[in-house]
Amino acid sequence: MPRPSNFSQADMRIRPATPRDEDDIRGCAEDAYRQYVAAIGRKPAPVVADFRAQIREGQIHIAEGVDGEILGFIVFFPRDGHMFLENVAVFGAAAGRGVGGALIAFCEAEAKRLRLPCVRLYTNEKMTQNLSIYPHLGYVETGRREEDGFARVFFEKHLA
Repeated sequence: MPRPSNFSQADMRIRPATPRDEDDIRGCAEDAYRQYVAAIGRKPAPVVADFRAQIREGQIHIAEGVDGEILGFIVFFPRDGHMFLENVAVFGAAAGRGVGGALIAFCEAEAKRLRLPCVRLYTNEKMTQNLSIYPHLGYVETGRREEDGFARVFFEKHLA
């Protein structure tokens, strides 16, 4: 499985996922969410997603370095008049270098291209790092509730 190497954002590209990326996507999700399993008490929903179906539906985009190494991925799609950002994950070795932010900006650009007014997402309340990252990126908390056995925090960002 490719692992992130040294890279700069200028060397990164974002492309649609293909079926051959499925194992790397799964590995990235496992790596990115591993730290939360104990706090949540089970694997978070983004780890057990049906990546094959999401790839087939064109919902996953990959961030990769110049050598083709997978750095991270994002899952998003239009839903009910907005863009729904379902998952963003970055290999730990690439974390903190702007990969996640670049993927989220890509999602927002696609929402604007489709003339959708906002991006909505949720995260688990135990993923405390996300609770500070999303507001920093302009997302506003819109609610908290339990869904599918997970305590979720909902966010929204209106696009200009």
